[in-house]
Amino acid sequence: MPSLVTNSKIWGEMFGTKEMRDVFSDETTVQLYLDVEAALARSQSKLGIIPKEAGEKITAAANLTWINWDTLKTRTEIVGYPILPLVEQLSLSVDDGYGQYCHWGATTQDIMDTADVLQIRKGITLLSKDLNAIAVALSKIVKKHINTPMAGRTHLQHALPIPFGYKAATWLSSIDRHTKRLEEIKSRVFNVSFFGAAGTLASLGETDGLQTQANLAKELNLNVPDVSWHSIRDNFCEVTGWLALVGASLGKIAYDVMLMMQTEIQEVAEPFLHGRGASSTMPQKRNPISSEVMLACSKLLREHHSSMLDAMVLDHERATGQWHVEWYTLPNAFIISSACLSSAKYLLEGLEISVDNMKDNMNKTNGLIVAESVMMSLAPHIGRQVAHDIVYECCRDSLKNKTPFIDALLSQAAISNIFNKSQLVKIVNPANYLGAAPAMAQRLLDNR
Repeated sequence: MPSLVTNSKIWGEMFGTKEMRDVFSDETTVQLYLDVEAALARSQSKLGIIPKEAGEKITAAANLTWINWDTLKTRTEIVGYPILPLVEQLSLSVDDGYGQYCHWGATTQDIMDTADVLQIRKGITLLSKDLNAIAVALSKIVKKHINTPMAGRTHLQHALPIPFGYKAATWLSSIDRHTKRLEEIKSRVFNVSFFGAAGTLASLGETDGLQTQANLAKELNLNVPDVSWHSIRDNFCEVTGWLALVGASLGKIAYDVMLMMQTEIQEVAEPFLHGRGASSTMPQKRNPISSEVMLACSKLLREHHSSMLDAMVLDHERATGQWHVEWYTLPNAFIISSACLSSAKYLLEGLEISVDNMKDNMNKTNGLIVAESVMMSLAPHIGRQVAHDIVYECCRDSLKNKTPFIDALLSQAAISNIFNKSQLVKIVNPANYLGAAPAMAQRLLDNR
C-alpha cells in the first residue's frame, strides 16, 4: 500500500484516526452499499412491488461473507463503478433465485449516494464527539482565566491587556457556531437518493416510485428530498465546507498556540509527553506537534473543499467525471478532519498555561501596554487629541531612555498636575484595563 499520510504505517493517526479510517474503509463502504440494497428490497417487498420473500432473503444475504474482492476489483475497473459488479455477486448469493429482485428500479448513483449519506452520518457522529470535547475544554479555560491578564497583540505587537479567558472565549465562539451550523446542515444532507436512471423514477412509475422512495428513506432514517440531487451537489459540498470551516478555526487556535509557545514568549505549552516534539539533534526542543498537525490539516481541508466546489459544476442529469472527484475528496476530508479535531482535543484538554509568563511579557515594555488607559483618563481633562500627543511623547521617552512608563508620565506637568502617583499606578495597572472582556466572556458562557 502506498505510504500516504492518511493510511501510512509510519504516520499512524497523525493525519487520520483509526475510527474514521474504518468508517471509510472498503469493508464499511461495500457493506453500506449492501445495506442500501437490502433496505430497498425490504421497502419494495412491503409495498408488494417485489415478493415478500425477496426482501427477507436479500436482507439475509446482504453481508460481506461471500464477497470475492478480486472479482469486485476486476469488474469495477471494467465497468467504472462498483455497484453493478456488487449486484452481480449479491444476486448469486440470494437463496431460491430471489436475487433477480435486487436493485429493482434503482440506478448506481442512487445506491452510492445514499451509502455516502450514511457514511457521512457516521463520520459526523465521530467528529461531533471531539468537537463537543473541544468546546468543553475551552469553556474550562475561559472560566478559569476569565480575569487573567495577558498581552493582547495586534500586528504581532503588544496592543492592550486582555484576559486569557477572553482570548479562549473567542476561540470557543467559533466552535459553538460550528456546532449550530452542523445541526442546520443535517436537514439538508441526510437525504435519501432514489430517483432512477435520469432522476424521474420512470422504471417504477409515479406511485411505486414515490412510495419506494419514502419507504427506503424510512428504513434508513433519512429524509425525502423534493427532487433528484444526482447532479446538484451543494449538499455534499456544504459538508466539506463545514469541515473546512472547522479546520480553519482549529488552525487559528493552533497558530495562536504556536506563537505563544515561542521561546521568547512561553505563555502556553502543549501537553507534556516524554519525547513528543523532540528534535533528532537538539535535546532541548519541544516542538508544537499537535498545533502543527492542526494547521496542516486546516490547509488540506481548504483544498479538499475547493475540489468539491469545482465538482459541483457538472453537466446535465449525470456527471461525466466530476462525481468521481467526490469519491476521492469526501473520505480524505473526513479522515483529515478526524486528525485535526483529535489533535485539538488533545491540545486543549492538556494545555499548559503560564500566568507568570503572561504577566512578565506584559511588563516587558515597562507599562506601555496601558498607554491608551492613560490617554482616555486624561481626555476628559485636556481633550482626547492633546492627551494622545502628550502620552505619545511619554511613550517615546520611556522607550528611548528605557525607563518605566509611569516615570515618564510623572515627569510631564500636564499629567502630574491632574493625577498623583497613586492614581497613576491604578491607571497603568493592566488588570484594571480589561474593559468589558470578562463580562463578554461570561456572557458567552451564560448563553451556551
